[in-house]
Amino acid sequence: MNSRRPDSFDGLGYRGREDPSFAGGYSGRSCNNSSNIDLQHWVTTPPDIPGSRNLHYGDSTPQFETTPAPYGDNFQSDAPQSDQLNRFAGFGIGLASLFTENVLAHPCIVFRRQCQVNYHARFYHISPLTALGVMYNITKSQGPKALWKGMGSTFVVQGVTLGTEGIISECTPLPRELSHKWNPKHILGHLILKSLTYVVAMPFYSASLIETVQTEIIRDNPGILDCVKEGVGRVMGLGVPHSKRLLPLWGLLFPTVLHGVLHYIVTSSMQKLVLYILRHDTRKHAGSNSNTIQNMLDAYFPELIASFAASLCADVLLFPLETVLHRLHVQGTRTIIDNTDLGFEVLPINTQYEGMRDCINVIQREEGTLGFYKGFGTIVIQYSLHAAVLQITKMIYSMLLQNA
Repeated sequence: MNSRRPDSFDGLGYRGREDPSFAGGYSGRSCNNSSNIDLQHWVTTPPDIPGSRNLHYGDSTPQFETTPAPYGDNFQSDAPQSDQLNRFAGFGIGLASLFTENVLAHPCIVFRRQCQVNYHARFYHISPLTALGVMYNITKSQGPKALWKGMGSTFVVQGVTLGTEGIISECTPLPRELSHKWNPKHILGHLILKSLTYVVAMPFYSASLIETVQTEIIRDNPGILDCVKEGVGRVMGLGVPHSKRLLPLWGLLFPTVLHGVLHYIVTSSMQKLVLYILRHDTRKHAGSNSNTIQNMLDAYFPELIASFAASLCADVLLFPLETVLHRLHVQGTRTIIDNTDLGFEVLPINTQYEGMRDCINVIQREEGTLGFYKGFGTIVIQYSLHAAVLQITKMIYSMLLQNA
């Protein structure tokens, strides 16, 4: 089975045969190493966790930008140390970003989804201050677990999404990644791959959504794989009985795929735009700033900042569509949520939307335009925490690298 890795992929420090510097880099070596040169074509290193550098043609690893020429005995001792510091910084920064996105921000996601599906709430929590007050009341009355529920199922959905995307890309000619030499046909195939992935993950996403909005007062302690069991049961029509208002899965296909594809397009476009601007500014000031520590940090933080800005932009722009999507998924599942007005009571979900268009019209008519933005204050809290963690992490690693 042919690999779907794009032709332009480079590992850390790897260059393909199309690189003009490939042959010149070995000009000073003896002919006995010709076999090693041939093997270089097959040796690659996969990209690191978020925060690492995915090098492309014409780029170079940051540690070589300001490191002096390899003359003298100090080169052999300085290069491994610089490489270790570089990898240590990348791993720690990426880990901090993953922790913030998937763990620290989860209470904000839980409360945001509860606000979105609460159609008869009087307070919309557009401001982060009102959202913090009710979140505190829920935690006080139900315990800390009330805002951390369903976190395991979110990881299950991510695993199902990644696994499905990999399987489909290996079994079909649909590209998993876009190379630099893309064309409209490749983009269309890539978007079709994403759409099929969202279709497969849709029942598990629905089960995960119910776990995150269901109140902690009446629910049992679910297992990690309950999300998989509920998702399969939703497809097969088995499991917990649902109301007659439950929308069929085929009725949820269009809003789910639409939201997923639009979110991916906005995120990818904004990330490339921000990353281009940041790297352009970094290279522009590279000549005046010869600080090795700053160059090492600039190798990782532009990608994190670009990912942060792209996710924020996508979540803000698609917030109304996400509200409609979550209401359609929860309808008819007999879900009971926390009262987002006070935080001390529980409420049932008894909506009767006929589809996406009817849901939009009812929200506009009964709740107004701001009804699409219920719980928007949690977006401010979530990304404020994310920005603070990124800044603190940068300060800590700057101090560690200076001491090292």
